[in-house]
Amino acid sequence: MAVETVYVSHYDRRIRLVADALTQNSKLADEAAVELAKHVLNALDHIPEKVR
Repeated sequence: MAVETVYVSHYDRRIRLVADALTQNSKLADEAAVELAKHVLNALDHIPEKVR
């Protein structure tokens, strides 16, 4: 019997991690948290490594 695995990209895992943190600590709906998480990660990705 073959077991299918679902591929989840590293980016999608990061989005889910941030979105979960946002929904646990606010009254945001999941969809809004995911959209906000995308903006947060985009901003974090553009901070130079030396500054982070």
